[in-house]
Amino acid sequence: MAEAPAGDGKRDIILKVKDLKMHFPLRQGLLQRRVGTIKAVDGVSFELREQEVMGLVGESGCGKTTVGRALLRLYDPTGGEVLFHRADGSWVDVAQISRKEMKDLRKEMRMIFQDPFSSLNPRLTVRDIIAEPLVIHNSDRDKITSRVAELMEAVGLKPAYMGRYPHEFSGGQRQRIGVARTLALNPRLIVADEPVSALDVSVQAQVLNLLQTLRDELRLTFVFISHDLSVVEHICDKIAVMYVGKLVELAPTDELLRNPKHPYTEALVSAVPPADPLIKMERIILEGDVPSPANPPSGCVFHPRCRYAQDICQEQEPPLVQIGPDHHARCHFSEELELQGVVDVPTEA
Repeated sequence: MAEAPAGDGKRDIILKVKDLKMHFPLRQGLLQRRVGTIKAVDGVSFELREQEVMGLVGESGCGKTTVGRALLRLYDPTGGEVLFHRADGSWVDVAQISRKEMKDLRKEMRMIFQDPFSSLNPRLTVRDIIAEPLVIHNSDRDKITSRVAELMEAVGLKPAYMGRYPHEFSGGQRQRIGVARTLALNPRLIVADEPVSALDVSVQAQVLNLLQTLRDELRLTFVFISHDLSVVEHICDKIAVMYVGKLVELAPTDELLRNPKHPYTEALVSAVPPADPLIKMERIILEGDVPSPANPPSGCVFHPRCRYAQDICQEQEPPLVQIGPDHHARCHFSEELELQGVVDVPTEA
């Protein structure tokens, strides 16, 4: 059993990730000899509290989906700890437990997949899709149909449709089916991997509202993966920004959007349309491409594209340091730079 992290008077910690690494071998040739390593995730650390929603954002290929899959042991982490606080009060290191133990843990840790079209088996009815986790975990078969009906109502679908197949539903409805399947075993932690990116804007809002409602009613905790800050800001309590396998900034949502402390975050924030059309923000266009995680730059991984880079940035990798209450950044000059944030971010009443 893993040692419990210390609390600080707020909601209890449900997940503590420490120095998580996910490296993949790079192979070439007929004999598939190993010629290098792809460092998809390279030393990610964060904590998550009960009923908290953390957004994990960054460009495609930054490692955010790999983090989500490693948290749920869909990938076996190369290194680090993933400490999860179970419902019975015990702590387990997801990265170390056996496959048999992991099966039981999957009742409490679930995933919503990105594509509602490919994540549902076209040969199964909606009832069978939603009931699959219940069958695998030996739920009472006499109660499965009533449980499926309950789950469909919870996500805004009519139970009368449970005999239909996925192709008979729209994209938004399919994602609701996926959400219902995720909720079947009453999980406590859900990793949502870009759950609205494949949907049009109006349907995105419906699914986001559904997730917020479910979070409040079922006391859920989310890791919400997205490449779109304008989506993340509406549902997340805090945001973690990733770049080439590393966490470069972590802060409460409003703080990160108003007061970014990493140049990469500043560029992401500049792409968020301001709430007031009269507000003019400088759009920051990053030059060059995202480096390959198989051959990351020396020093700070962002320095080849950073307009504030100096010699030290090429030579020394900056640590992730705390620069304010719950605000961390990985930049040599995070406390000196005056970076542009969103001017008008709605705050809760």
